[in-house]
Amino acid sequence: MSKISWKPGTMIYPVPAVLVSCGDIEKPNIFTVAWTGIVNTDPAMTYISVRPERYSYNIIKENEDFVINLTTKDLAFATDYAGVTSGAKVNKVEKLGIHLESSNFVKSPMISESPISIECKVIEVKELGSHHMFLAEIKCVNVDEKYIDSNGKFDMEKCNLIAYSHGQYYTLGERIGKFGYSVKKK
Repeated sequence: MSKISWKPGTMIYPVPAVLVSCGDIEKPNIFTVAWTGIVNTDPAMTYISVRPERYSYNIIKENEDFVINLTTKDLAFATDYAGVTSGAKVNKVEKLGIHLESSNFVKSPMISESPISIECKVIEVKELGSHHMFLAEIKCVNVDEKYIDSNGKFDMEKCNLIAYSHGQYYTLGERIGKFGYSVKKK
C-alpha cells in the first residue's frame, strides 16, 4: 500500500450539506453550509463556518441566530442552488418555492421541507482565516413527525438525508450497525 501526499486541505469527507436559514420570516435568506457539526453535548452546541463576504454572514452576525435545516434527496437541487446563488441578488426562498415557518426560540425561520430544523443562538464568532466560525448553542431541535418511528426515535432511513464529498452530493446509505454493537455480548 502507498499513499500520495497532497498539500493541506479540506479532505474530511463526507460532511453534511445543510441549508441554513437566517434573517426573519419577513426577510429571510437561505444558504448552503457543509462545514457544520456538533461541538458539545451539555449544553448542546454546534457551529457553522461562513466566509465573511457571504451575504448571510452579516445577517447572522447582526441577529445572532440561525437555523440549521438538514437536507434530503428531494432538497438536493435547492441545496446546490442556495450554495451557488447570492441572496443579495435573488430571493432564493421564493425562487425555489421553499416554505418557511416561525421558529420557537430564534428569529430565523425554519424550512418546512426539512426533516430536522435546529434552532441556534450564536455565542461566539471565531475569525479563523477564510471562514469565521459561528459557535452556537442549540436552543431547539424540531423534527417532522413523519420521520419518527414507532419507538419515538428519528428514522434517518425514511428521509434520504444527503451529504457532500469533494464537490459531489450523495444520499446516505443503509444502516450497518448501532453505537456499541462492536462490544455487545451475543
